[in-house]
Amino acid sequence: MKKTIFVLGAGKGCGNRVAERFGRNGFRVILMARNEEHLAGYEEEFREKGIEVHTKVVDASKPHSITKAFDELKAKYGVPDVLFYNVGVTSADADIKEEKDVDLLMKRYQVDVAGAYHAIQQVLCEEFSTRQGAVLVTGGGLALYPMDEYLPLSMDKAALRAMCIALHAKLKEQGIYVGLLTVTDTIAPGSRCDPALLAEDFWKMYTGRGECEMVH
Repeated sequence: MKKTIFVLGAGKGCGNRVAERFGRNGFRVILMARNEEHLAGYEEEFREKGIEVHTKVVDASKPHSITKAFDELKAKYGVPDVLFYNVGVTSADADIKEEKDVDLLMKRYQVDVAGAYHAIQQVLCEEFSTRQGAVLVTGGGLALYPMDEYLPLSMDKAALRAMCIALHAKLKEQGIYVGLLTVTDTIAPGSRCDPALLAEDFWKMYTGRGECEMVH
């Protein structure tokens, strides 16, 4: 049976490179993002590479959007073998037009952390355990080295890291692997955090199923 990866947070950077890495190894790829036009372009690119791909519009800031999309996708393609959560608001605080208050912190937390938790809950089931499913998450170095200039993101990456480490310990008893790649620099082509390099890290984590966290 063909394996499937759900990618929540498709995009030109890490999201699509990870999806392509799994697709080249025979996975059916399901790309999810907010922008329908962008998804259509990604779908065409993947099909040209010979990768089976399908897309779904999802807003990670809205739990009901995640629930609805995952229910529809599971009904059509079955429970996935891998969930990759690659969503996060990464802009510097200086670029935020809204006031940096509690409301903003909660909105950011919903996308950066709660959205990940909610997405994971949508795939946890006996079948996911039987398939030895895997949850892969893009973390950030701000979890280890917080900066006031990126305060909401620093807080959220720390919370995301804590969640992944806690779930890793719990879910491995059920045959489920939770892996967090902590990316310590800006993701950009040609840099030490080139998306292609990160994709290789995620593939190694998936196949190795060792420790929860890898720092890049």
